[in-house]
Amino acid sequence: MAMLPDDVVLSVENLSIDFRLRTHILHAVEKVSFELKRGQTLCLVGESGSGKSVTARSLLRIVDRPGEIVGGQILLHNGSEITDVTALNPSSRPMRAIRGRRIGLVFQEPMSSLSPVHTIGSQIVEAVRLHSDLDKRAAMQKTIELLAQVEIPDPQKMADRYTFEFSGGMRQRAMIAMALAGNPDILIADEPTTALDVTTQAEILDLIKRLQVSRGMAMLLITHDMGVVAEVADEVAVMRFGRIVERGPVDAIYHAAKHPYTKQLLNSTLKLTHHQEGKVPAVAKAAESPQPILSVRNLSKVYGWAGRNSKPLRAVDDASFDLHPGENLGIVGESGSGKTTLGRLILRTVEPTSGSVTFRGHDGREINVTKLGKRELRHFHREVRLVFQDPFASLNPRLTVKEVIGDPLVVNGLAKGKALEARVGELMRLVGLDPMMMERYPHAFSGGQRQRIGIARALALDPKIIVADEATSALDVSIRSQILDLLLDIRQRLNLSFLFISHDISVIRYFCDRVAVMHRGRIVEIGEAEQICTSPNEAYTKSLISAVPNPDPRDKRMLHRHRFNAPAL
Repeated sequence: MAMLPDDVVLSVENLSIDFRLRTHILHAVEKVSFELKRGQTLCLVGESGSGKSVTARSLLRIVDRPGEIVGGQILLHNGSEITDVTALNPSSRPMRAIRGRRIGLVFQEPMSSLSPVHTIGSQIVEAVRLHSDLDKRAAMQKTIELLAQVEIPDPQKMADRYTFEFSGGMRQRAMIAMALAGNPDILIADEPTTALDVTTQAEILDLIKRLQVSRGMAMLLITHDMGVVAEVADEVAVMRFGRIVERGPVDAIYHAAKHPYTKQLLNSTLKLTHHQEGKVPAVAKAAESPQPILSVRNLSKVYGWAGRNSKPLRAVDDASFDLHPGENLGIVGESGSGKTTLGRLILRTVEPTSGSVTFRGHDGREINVTKLGKRELRHFHREVRLVFQDPFASLNPRLTVKEVIGDPLVVNGLAKGKALEARVGELMRLVGLDPMMMERYPHAFSGGQRQRIGIARALALDPKIIVADEATSALDVSIRSQILDLLLDIRQRLNLSFLFISHDISVIRYFCDRVAVMHRGRIVEIGEAEQICTSPNEAYTKSLISAVPNPDPRDKRMLHRHRFNAPAL
């Protein structure tokens, strides 16, 4: 074996992983090779199903059955000593010693990785004691030090809190503290910011990078976000269908990519940094149609006291805006800003505390949505439809696609028999699906196809407004741009209006005509999308825009981002 430089702490050589299924063998990873170097970050990038997470889990020998390593080597370097991880039994003492002590792992979803019935402190203490000889008191002191290192405020007090008492960003910080408990040489971060909003993501990435540099760790960061890669990577490996199709320094990958798939990923990412072509300015629409299709005035939702010393929570606070025919209005903000609650108030799936929602129907008649009874509200829900965030959870797995899309038509008594089948086929063609697939079940479709099915269902009743709640956040970047282009095409053909709720600024900028920025239940700024995304006026909006990763390693936006004076995560 050739001698490797001293800074290489782990090398993967021709790694292959198979899943032996009932009908066939799935080659999840094929002949993958890379090196992790001390103090450097390798980003493993690719879309869902490319084999990124399976590759990372194999380094710790925690690949779920029936997956197994069928070829190659994983070599862990410690000076002149080299350990072949692939030769170790996954449940053996030497392998357990490597997990946590030599290699730390930060999972994608902290809520499902942390115990809900134990305090955060007790969980980290367990990790500390597992990899050291410290007694319980010393381990708790080390835990408090780790919580302080990951910048959790008042760590002594927070160690006694439970998982549900932590915000999303604080849970991820606790996971990082746990991963660092054994003082590892390598940190694997598997999509550590996917479930977080943009400002929390920026804080977590900044924290991980600083900890890596101060501790001299090697890091393997797994992500599908090319903006994140540009901000933090030293080296990049692009995966597709289980193989690494291109590998090299981050600057070379972004500015001199050779493989068509890498170019496709970059083009899909760069596409979302600009406005879509050929859009009609919202001002022109307003002039042509002075009457908005939807008017929201002083809308508020207050949740009552949870205890004697607590204050009421103003989830939405005095929100006012107009939505014009054929306009896309984006609602953007961090998690907990009130975006989703605002959408639910408009649909009346949540009852408002005060304010009004006025809808103008086909005949120009104004309807006060907040005063509607159950029967009238049902008619309103024909005109205003919802596209859900998760295409996996929002489709009934027991219904065929024909039944899913046709359900609104059947429930409202609008079609049955051959007429229903014809209408479902028409809707499937509209969203780019083959009507021949209408008898299949949702599990037979990809994530992007499932979201198209959800869109077809929303369009079944010929609505005038679509409320899209994070409708593209669960999708890969190339599929995301396809769905956005599909929605823009449908808007033009059917003269729809969209209320597009998202925390993804790039999606909002590409898709929307105007943007309303929410913070703690209030709309703090509203204006043209280009103006909001390039020269916002409010300090909070500036912090939101500056936290968006820039897909260019030569211009790292996070290094000089604007910070908003808000309470710590």
